Amino acid sequence: MAKIPTVKMGRPVKVVKVTDPEKMNLKQKLEHSEELFGQTGQYYGIKQFNLRDEDPLRFERVYGKLRGALVGARESALHISASVIVRNIGELCFSLYTPEGDTITISTGIIVHVHTVSEFIKYMIRNDYEEEPQIKDRDIFCNNDAAIGGVHTSDIATVVPIFHRDKLIGWSAGVTHEPDCGSPLPGHSPTPPQSRFEDGYIIMAEKIGENDRVYKTYRNRSLKATRTPMYWDLDEKARLAGCHKIREAVLRIIEEEGPDYYKEFMREIIEEGRLIALARTRERLVPGRYRACTSQPTALVEVGQGISERARDDLLGLSPVELTVRPDGEILFSLEGTTASQAFPFNCSETAMQGALWVLLSQTLFYDGRVNDGSYLAIKSNFPYGTVCNPSDPYASFATAWGALITAFTGLIRCLSRGFYCRGYREEVVAGYGETSSSTQGGGTLVDGTYFPVATFDISAVGLGAGAIRDGLDYGYAMWNPESDMGDIETWESLELGFPWLGRRVKPDTAGYGKYRGATEWENLRMAHGVNSLYIAMSRAGGVSFSLHGMMGGYPHSNEYRSYMKNTNLQQLFAERKMYPTGESNPNDSEITRYVEGDYFITERCTMLGTRLKDYDIMHGDMSGSPGFGDPILRDVSMVKKDLEDGVYSAQLVQRVYGVIAHYDEKTKTWAIDMQATEKVRQGIRDQRKARSVSFGEFYAAERKIVMEKNVIEPVRRMYCESMQLSAKWAKEFREYYMLPEDFQF
Repeated sequence: MAKIPTVKMGRPVKVVKVTDPEKMNLKQKLEHSEELFGQTGQYYGIKQFNLRDEDPLRFERVYGKLRGALVGARESALHISASVIVRNIGELCFSLYTPEGDTITISTGIIVHVHTVSEFIKYMIRNDYEEEPQIKDRDIFCNNDAAIGGVHTSDIATVVPIFHRDKLIGWSAGVTHEPDCGSPLPGHSPTPPQSRFEDGYIIMAEKIGENDRVYKTYRNRSLKATRTPMYWDLDEKARLAGCHKIREAVLRIIEEEGPDYYKEFMREIIEEGRLIALARTRERLVPGRYRACTSQPTALVEVGQGISERARDDLLGLSPVELTVRPDGEILFSLEGTTASQAFPFNCSETAMQGALWVLLSQTLFYDGRVNDGSYLAIKSNFPYGTVCNPSDPYASFATAWGALITAFTGLIRCLSRGFYCRGYREEVVAGYGETSSSTQGGGTLVDGTYFPVATFDISAVGLGAGAIRDGLDYGYAMWNPESDMGDIETWESLELGFPWLGRRVKPDTAGYGKYRGATEWENLRMAHGVNSLYIAMSRAGGVSFSLHGMMGGYPHSNEYRSYMKNTNLQQLFAERKMYPTGESNPNDSEITRYVEGDYFITERCTMLGTRLKDYDIMHGDMSGSPGFGDPILRDVSMVKKDLEDGVYSAQLVQRVYGVIAHYDEKTKTWAIDMQATEKVRQGIRDQRKARSVSFGEFYAAERKIVMEKNVIEPVRRMYCESMQLSAKWAKEFREYYMLPEDFQF
C-alpha cells in the first residue's frame, strides 16, 4: 500500500491504512491495483474467472454490448465532425476505462491512442485531481500534451468520468486528429519546432467543463488558438457526444447486469486479455532473442522556411530493436542503444512509444483476442531515458513524433515476422510497412481573404510490405490506423479550397523488389489556384537513406523526393487547351518539365519543403511504398507480366532487377514474355552474384577495418557516438562484436 501523507494543512494527522478498495480514493485504488499486479503477476490479483466460468454466454454478451456501444459512438460522432481528417479518413477512436485508467475495451479507428489516454487518466489520478480541481459527475477533461499522454499536439483527447450512484465507475474517452495545431507555421505535424514552445496549442490535462458543458473561457481560448476553429469546435463536440453515448450505454448495462457484476467483469476482461496475449505469443512465436536495426535520417541541411541556422544539420538516428520472447509468452521489448533526443520535432515520448508498441502488436499478434490493457500488461518495455524515444529534456518538441516512432517499429515487424516464419505461420509474415510521414500540410488565404487549411491526410493509405506468400498491399495501410483510407480528392478540395489536384496516380518502378514485391508508391500533383497567399510544407524523416528494409533477399522500396515548380505557364496551357501533367512519373524524365515551363526545384532529401506558392505554381509529392520479400529472380514470370500490365514496373526495370525479357505489342496492347531469353538473363545474374561474392570472414574483416579507422561520414559517427555514450550495455556488445578495445569510442 502507498503511504498516506502524514501532514495536511501544516498539522500532523493520524495515518489510517485503508484496505477496502471501496473506501479508497482514486490514487489509492491505482496504487492498490499496481501493487496487486506486481505481487501476483495477474491483473488486480485475479486468479480465477468466476463470472466467465459461471455463465460464459452472459460474459460474452456484456462484452459485446460494451464494444458495440463504443463502435456505435464512433459512427455517430463521425457525422457530427466536419473535419475531413475525422469524417472522411476516420481519425477517431473511443475507449472505455476502469476507475484507475486501465482500458476495458475499444472502438475501431486510431487505436494507438487507447493507451496514451490511459496514461492521461493516470496522470490526473497521480496528481490528485480528485482533490483539485476535483472529479465530479458530468465533468469534462482534455489533453494533447504528449509528455502526459499522447503522441503530438494535433491529437486531442476528451475524457468524461462515469459515475454510478455517486461512485466513479470508469471513464469514457475519445481522440481526434486536428488539421491545425496552432504552431507558428500552419499544419498539423510541423517540422520547424525545436522545443516544446513551438509545438502549438498545448492543453495539459485540463478540466474544460462541468455539467456536460464546455467552459466558455476554454472554448473561446481554443477558437483563438488554432487557424481552423470550426473544425476544432465540431471535433470537440464529436468527441464529447461519443463520450456521453458511451456513458449512457455503460450506465444502462450496469442497471441491467448490476454494479457488482460490472465491477468484477471489467477486472476479469482485462486479465483475460492478458492471458490471451500470452497464449498467442506462445502459439505464434519461437522463444528467444530477436534483433533488428533501423535508422532515422533527418537531413535538415536542405530545408525551406522556418528552420533556424543552428538546427540545420544532417542527423542519423539509430533504433536498435531487441525483442525477447519468453517461453511463458511474455514479451520484452527494448530500444537499448537508441540515439539521443535532438532539438527537432521528431522526438517521441515514452507514452507514445508504449501506445505504438501496443497498437502494432494488437494488429499483428493479438488481433483475435481481447484488445485492452491486458494485452499491454503482457509486454515489458524499455525506452531508455535521454534518447529520442524518451527525452530527458522537459522542453523537447514532440510536434512530429511519428518521424521517430514509425521508423523504430519497422524493426519490430521484422522481428515478429521471423518468429512467424519459424513457427510456420507464413501467411502472417510482413517485410515492413510504408512511411506515413509524407503529409502535405500548410494553409493559405483565397483572394477574398478566406482562410483554408492544407491538411491532406492521404498518408493514411500507404503500402504494406510483401509477405512470405503474397505481394504487398498497395496504397492501403497505416501502422497507426487499421482502417486506412486515402479519401476522395473532391472531399479534400472542399477543405483545401485554393490547392486543387491535377492528378493522383500510381508511381512506377517504386515497389520494393522481391519474389513477392512490396507495395508501390503513388503520387499527387497539385497547383495553387485563386489564392492570395499559400504556405506549403511536405515533410518526411529524410530521403537520404533507407529506413525500411526487405526480408530474406527482398529489397526496400524506392526513396521519396519532393519537387515543385514556380512561375509556370499553366494558365496559358489551360487557355490553349494543351497537354498538362497529372504527375511526374520518372523524375529523370519529368512529365512536369516536359509539359510546363517555369522554375523547377527538386530535393532528394525531402525533409521539408516549406515554401510560398502563388497561382498556378505546382507541388508534387509521392506517398511511400513498402519493401519486398525473397529473391527477385525467383518471382513468377506471370506475376512480373501482371506488374507490367498494371504499370507497377517498366520493361527496363524488370529486365535489370527480375531478369525478365518482355515486349509490348502495340497492335494487341499486350505484354509478351520471352521465356528462353528470361532464363538466360536470370542465369547470368546468378553467375554474376557468384563471381563477386565473398566469404563472411572477408566481409567482416572489411567492415571491422572501417569501424577501427572510423572511416564513416559525420552523421554516422555521431549516431554511434551517442548510442555508446547513452548505453554502456549496447556499447559493450558493439565493441565485443567488432573485437574493439574497451576504451574505443567514435
